[in-house]
Amino acid sequence: MDVLSDAVAAMRTGVPHSSRTQLRTPWGIRFEPQQGAGFHVILQGSCWLVPSQGRPITLGVGDVVFLPRELGHAIADAPTTPLPDDATRRLVEADVRDANAGHEGATTVMLCGAYRLDQARAHPLLTELPDVVHLPARIGQQPALRGAIDLLGHELAAEPLPGASGVLPALLDVLLLYILRAWYDEQPEQATTGWGAALRDPAVAAALRAIHGEPAQSWTVQTLAALAGLSRSAFAQRFTSTVGCPPLTYLTWWRMTTAARMLRDTDLLLRSVAEHTGYTSEYAFAKAFKREFGTAPGQYRNGSRPRSELSTHSG
Repeated sequence: MDVLSDAVAAMRTGVPHSSRTQLRTPWGIRFEPQQGAGFHVILQGSCWLVPSQGRPITLGVGDVVFLPRELGHAIADAPTTPLPDDATRRLVEADVRDANAGHEGATTVMLCGAYRLDQARAHPLLTELPDVVHLPARIGQQPALRGAIDLLGHELAAEPLPGASGVLPALLDVLLLYILRAWYDEQPEQATTGWGAALRDPAVAAALRAIHGEPAQSWTVQTLAALAGLSRSAFAQRFTSTVGCPPLTYLTWWRMTTAARMLRDTDLLLRSVAEHTGYTSEYAFAKAFKREFGTAPGQYRNGSRPRSELSTHSG
């Protein structure tokens, strides 16, 4: 199993959105905080990103900036450009084809987008990211990421193309994974802690793949150590130092995260959810789930679905 893909899938809700925006100097947009993550890709010109905390960041052609926790930010032609009151919007609604069309200043073209992510159950692989992930354009670097950007830019360059409703969400999912992969690829190889180190460590990565691939399996520290090719004590120490928690603590966390996603996204009976996540009885599962989430599985399921969907199921 792919731990990076699983980490994203565990948090993702709803459908991602993106737009192609063209702006002429002077311009500035303020984006509201939201429950999700956002990105900007500069296709033409340059601009500045002004985070809610920290220094402004200059962005040039080919630069990618990802905000894993959308705490609110601004983006403008210059860090000193005033932001008018009507320039505030949500990132998912920022579908401006040609803003400031009457101006004759320099033009900046961007791809902007947003992902709906459940920050309440954030995977530690994403929580360790900084508030702003800046990936500067470098010739010959991250060709897969550049390819995904080109495809997304083509889809958003004109009127909707046939099949766009299926292509765009898939491309946005791919783009997010390539952004995360690029970030972790660029972390120092000598790092021995954190998820970058965990994904690069063959022993720890093997254990993570096993946990993600078969969360219902009766894993022990000994069986996971055997998969990793290490002694029990050496494996436990290495796993804890890189991932940030002991192996069985992570196993329980992932089981509960998987269960929550099943309750939210499927109509599986509680007995089936329990079996898929390693519990021999519905009672044992419900007890563990309530200990983790503070609510019973059935109540969690009802509370995590839109009212329209609940009405459909109750009818």
